[in-house]
Amino acid sequence: KVGLGPGDVFEVTVYGEEKLSGIHRIAPDGAIQFPLINRVVVEGMTANEIADELSRRLRDGFLREPSVSVFIKEYSSKKVFVLGEVQRPGTFPFTAGMNIVEAITLAGGFKDSANSNYVIVTRQTPDGDKRIPVPVEKITEGKAENLNLQPGDIVFVPDTLL
Repeated sequence: KVGLGPGDVFEVTVYGEEKLSGIHRIAPDGAIQFPLINRVVVEGMTANEIADELSRRLRDGFLREPSVSVFIKEYSSKKVFVLGEVQRPGTFPFTAGMNIVEAITLAGGFKDSANSNYVIVTRQTPDGDKRIPVPVEKITEGKAENLNLQPGDIVFVPDTLL
């Protein structure tokens, strides 16, 4: 589960209640200001958990059967890093379901000097950093499984000399 963090943006729709619907950016303290119910701490929650919490609080004296939906617009607290032999190395916003091919595409694709069959993904795990070699060229040829990324992953594309 990928919970939201400060800087993330989401849209709340309360069915039939335009004044309560709108776009929210999570403040540095992990909370949003919501009409009627004021401060709501949402850091670490998923979209569904936020919708449930807002429904519960709105039901408490404001609306009889609120129908709340939450749509994530931007995971700015969640990023992936693409470094090495790509056209535009850098930091990119993580999106749900993002895979390694998409991340490399965001970074402008491989340079000619890239070793595209030995891309290293470094992932933080509770036991320390885990290095995952990924044969991206084989993935694009349909010969290997695409790798779904996680927030914080570092994708390193070495050059063919290494």
